[in-house]
Amino acid sequence: MSNSLPPRWLRGPVEGVPDLLQPVAHALLETMDELETAVANLDAETLVSSPGGAASVGFHLVHLVGSTDRLLTYARGESLSASQRQQLERERAAVVATADEVLAELRTVIESGLGQLRDTDPKTLLDERRVGGKQLPSTVLGLLFHAAEHAQRHCGQVVTTLKVLA
Repeated sequence: MSNSLPPRWLRGPVEGVPDLLQPVAHALLETMDELETAVANLDAETLVSSPGGAASVGFHLVHLVGSTDRLLTYARGESLSASQRQQLERERAAVVATADEVLAELRTVIESGLGQLRDTDPKTLLDERRVGGKQLPSTVLGLLFHAAEHAQRHCGQVVTTLKVLA
């Protein structure tokens, strides 16, 4: 994030996103801003380092791509695809090519998510959705909110891990 700009939630509404979903849009955009700054020019060694056994920066980035995509899928009331299931394996192995490549993937997922937010009818926010193989109960709003807070949590872990490694 540029030091000259306020946080996303203080920059006004995200165009086309329903009012009730503005916090989700702001959190996703803030995550992207912070990560683009935090991992710019990150070398491969730092990407896979696990200080004190903590998850690596690479894991957090790969997990952010997959988890955000899965949560948005469930919010649409859809099941996971074969490629999304493969992404789970990639996360478990923390397979990361480069930070720039993973950031590009995350950018695509977030842009798609913003489109989904724009297309979400606020009247559906309390509609039930089922999550995962156990089909646990949630709602459209619950899944969208969790996508936002989960992204922010892992973004914070990336920033903290990088400070420890520095």
